[in-house]
Amino acid sequence: MLERDDFISRFGGVFEHSPFIAERAYDAGLVVEPLTAKGVHEALRVPFRAASYEERLGVLRAHPDLAGKLAIAGGLTEDSKKEQAGAGLDRLTPEEHARFTALNTAYVEKNGFPFIIAVKGLNKDDILRAFEERIHNDAEQEFATATAQVEKIAYLRLSALLPETAA
Repeated sequence: MLERDDFISRFGGVFEHSPFIAERAYDAGLVVEPLTAKGVHEALRVPFRAASYEERLGVLRAHPDLAGKLAIAGGLTEDSKKEQAGAGLDRLTPEEHARFTALNTAYVEKNGFPFIIAVKGLNKDDILRAFEERIHNDAEQEFATATAQVEKIAYLRLSALLPETAA
């Protein structure tokens, strides 16, 4: 079994900049061998869902804007950088970038956290379409959608690190 510090070091960033989730999962005895994407994801989802509204809001706010300032400045985590590049968000035209920037600004002003979507398997047009649809949702609906997307992103990240199931 991985030691606590090793587990937190390895999986503390799966939920963007929120190692408290891995800490709580480990401390609650939710982590079991063999480590699989599905098993670790289930272990991490429990404390994420049990976290206070403010803590979950903090996890949402830890996510970068899509094609935003951090991306331009090179300040994304490696995971976020790969995810956004895979969807083509690093190759936007000036017009597309302006549209993403306007949507990001409006979305954050309306909801208090950035637009979050698991971009794997999507392209920039898919993401823009989802953005333009979701911008009309109310804050409560978007909080629920964003937290579900955070869980999906975490699972995709774990799937890149661990086998899907035990061998």
